[in-house]
Amino acid sequence: MRAVVVDRWLEPKELEVQKVPDPQIVPGGLRLRVESAGCNFFDILMVQGNYQLKPPFPFTPGAEVAGVVEEVGVGVEGFKVGDRVLASAGLGGFAEQAIVGARGAYLMPDGMSFDEGAALPIVYPTGYAGLVHRGKVQAGEWLLVHAAAGGVGIAAVQIGKALGARIIATAGSPEKLEVAGREGAEVLIDYRKEDFVEKVKEATDGKGADVIYDSVGGDIFDRSLKCIAWDGRLIVIGFAGGTIPSVKANRILLKNIAITGLHWGAYAQHEPESIPKVYDALFELYAAGKIKPVIWGSYGLADLPKALEELGSRGTYGKVTIHPQEG
Repeated sequence: MRAVVVDRWLEPKELEVQKVPDPQIVPGGLRLRVESAGCNFFDILMVQGNYQLKPPFPFTPGAEVAGVVEEVGVGVEGFKVGDRVLASAGLGGFAEQAIVGARGAYLMPDGMSFDEGAALPIVYPTGYAGLVHRGKVQAGEWLLVHAAAGGVGIAAVQIGKALGARIIATAGSPEKLEVAGREGAEVLIDYRKEDFVEKVKEATDGKGADVIYDSVGGDIFDRSLKCIAWDGRLIVIGFAGGTIPSVKANRILLKNIAITGLHWGAYAQHEPESIPKVYDALFELYAAGKIKPVIWGSYGLADLPKALEELGSRGTYGKVTIHPQEG
């Protein structure tokens, strides 16, 4: 089969497609014909050797996949050859075939495209667990979503809207703000041209945001503390801005706020029983038309370097996907 193989730390533009042996099924696993694989910013960091996870060489990146079951491993129940599934692969997604653990795979809802399936396994569970389990968002509350047009941000906007929250979105261009508005945000702030702190206060009549969904970190985190409401919750999702912030505890005390983190990947180890429940909730929202992954663009397998370049340049919105059977 064809796969993108990393045999040394390199830049995304150096990635190449190689011929490799077909993957062998393992007990508890599924072998998929990969129809679509989701791209993430951490894919860039991983091939460079700058990510917290450093797989042994050689490896094939790609953590989100959607495709068709071609073989079912020993001990697997609930799946059969021909099923359409989406899965968290961990690694191996940028290939024509992939082995995924059945525990991390789910039958795709009727009507869901392979691109939508590949765009869901990381950002949507993160959004749901972050907003529901950690942020405890309530209907009518103000929810501030930073970087609201990225894959993480759009998922949070859609889920927040489905929960009945009023959404304030920040993004870095009119085009991205238009996307956030289309997905449910009612207050749109261009953080490159406007002071989001003042705009949030203005939109909420001085109260501030009840819940803040922050995947950026750095200065964005610091300034968010200036526009969070009394008894507000700030959810730390990640540090796409590159700087990990810190906070003085008196700021937490004075406004009676909670700063809480969400590490979705750790649920498999610490709270695995919650994972199927989150997916069930997401599939219900999808069936009701309340969430739908937004696909910025799709590329063939050989064009993965271009796809990651677009993603790394911050010029995309929503999700970028790869079609391993093409290109």
